[in-house]
Amino acid sequence: MKLARFGNPSAEKPGLVDDQGRLRDLSNVIADLTPANLSRSALQKIAAIAPSTLPLVAGETRFGAPIAGVGKFIAIGLNYADHAAEANLPLPSEPIVFQKAITSLSGPNDDVVLPKGSTKSDWEVELGIVIGTRASYVERADALAHVVGYCIVNDVSEREYQMERGGTWDKGKGCDTFGPVGPWLVTTDEITDPQALDVWLDVNGQRMQVGNTRTMIFDCAEVVSYVSRFMTLMPGDIIATGTPPGVGMGKKPTAIYLKPGDVMTLGIEGLGTQRQQTREWSPAVGPRS
Repeated sequence: MKLARFGNPSAEKPGLVDDQGRLRDLSNVIADLTPANLSRSALQKIAAIAPSTLPLVAGETRFGAPIAGVGKFIAIGLNYADHAAEANLPLPSEPIVFQKAITSLSGPNDDVVLPKGSTKSDWEVELGIVIGTRASYVERADALAHVVGYCIVNDVSEREYQMERGGTWDKGKGCDTFGPVGPWLVTTDEITDPQALDVWLDVNGQRMQVGNTRTMIFDCAEVVSYVSRFMTLMPGDIIATGTPPGVGMGKKPTAIYLKPGDVMTLGIEGLGTQRQQTREWSPAVGPRS
């Protein structure tokens, strides 16, 4: 299934995308797509409904992040060997784990707000893992059984804040709107092999990133198992699994960074596409979330 949330910020309704790509309203079945509705029994109830019996959503609509009430937004750094090379960093011997602030979450097509004074904001298309059942100290062989589905994440990053301001990466990763997620949560029955998905990102129509999840250093099963050793993963938690090469920081001979008005378009095979336009931070205009 492809599950979504649609509507104005803070007033989203749950939806389902049918086989013809049409959005249908699930709000008469569940109030919202929350962690509690990611259980096996809850999803079986939704799957048993004939999509044709659900109301069609007419016209253009905004997609929000596909899960309400996300508890943790975790990310993995330098998880593609060729991306580590372009960043001039050694291959990690263990997954690099950091957190993106929950307040960075936004819809897949919402504006990305460049932070006040930002000069080095960058893009990163990533496969997102969504946890469906509690996971603590899970073995690699069992790890994917705790995954309910996958989604697209743009791990937008301010490189000066991340690399040049001391401390951890979190300062460059957690700014408002720096976590577009969606448009859908695609359940695991539709993504049988998360390590065989093409990944791409364009800026202003120019292809910047091209990759495939098969070149991850640590695959999805290893990522879930590893992270579960350090924190209990709960339903609704999102893990962004790293980005392939082609980020702005790695461009030669000169790095390229986002400026107001730039448009990022990105996608992952089977998971849809995103589109964000960047704009300057302003005290008068808050971010959409």
